[in-house]
Amino acid sequence: MPIKRITRRQFISAVALGAGVLAVGKPVLDASMFPFRSAVDPLQKISLGKTGIKTTLLGMGTGFNGYDRTSAITRAGTAETVIRHAYESGIRFFDCADSYGTHPFVAKALNGVSRDNFTLSSKIWVAPGGIPEPERPGADIVIDRFRKELGTDYIDIIQMHCMTSAGWTDEYKKQMDLLENLKAKGIIRAHGVSVHSLEAMESAAADPWVDVIHVRINPFGAAMDNKDPEKVVQVINKLHASGKGVIGMKLIGNGNFRNDSDKINQSLKYVLGLGTVDMIIAGFEKPEQIDNYISRVESALRTLKEDRV
Repeated sequence: MPIKRITRRQFISAVALGAGVLAVGKPVLDASMFPFRSAVDPLQKISLGKTGIKTTLLGMGTGFNGYDRTSAITRAGTAETVIRHAYESGIRFFDCADSYGTHPFVAKALNGVSRDNFTLSSKIWVAPGGIPEPERPGADIVIDRFRKELGTDYIDIIQMHCMTSAGWTDEYKKQMDLLENLKAKGIIRAHGVSVHSLEAMESAAADPWVDVIHVRINPFGAAMDNKDPEKVVQVINKLHASGKGVIGMKLIGNGNFRNDSDKINQSLKYVLGLGTVDMIIAGFEKPEQIDNYISRVESALRTLKEDRV
């Protein structure tokens, strides 16, 4: 399936929801701290911690409202269309999970695209619930299935999904060892976790096994591991300082302020200005939301550039 190209002018002009105007607050960064090579490009290539993986600053999450191998876009029948539009718009990072059920749709949407031209991330579910089967096979068995579903020989990033316990590094040591072996074989390039508690995040910061982590972050404490963003940022700083790749998610509070333009803009500026989040992902349900978000990220980066002192 050939992939059509659209120009930057086309996707900016296609914005349907309106980018809004960012409120100019206190300067966030000085010039030496600005974290991104290109000050205003939302699709610039970033380095994800020390993994050696380079991908776009803005990535697409495929699991908004995802559970039991479905998500908003699979239930709506729009998954392939939205994923394809994200690629055509310049996004090169696609975040999946076993619980989202989006692997086959990503494979179809990116059929014909050179594998080294995009980054695939997925997650295995190791806790009770989350996926239909009660069994939890070893990561090697699960990843073999993932590769077939995605139509790829390797997967860039595999994480253990939704860690909540402070003791997860002991509880799932067997799965961690299996993932380490898969990385040594080149079947995956990096491993890590997504976390849903501050205690689990602290454990991730302390464990050298973690290459990449998803963190829930916004300035409003919505759908986060602690209602005080500063407490979360303190742990994010530890993660970043230890060389782990940090992926920001839940920037619009799991959709809680999806219709509040000012809050979306404030959140983007806040997270992008931290200097310790390598990239951000967002879940999209419609192609026009992708165009809108690209424009918003560009506006946030531009404002941060202007705020530098």
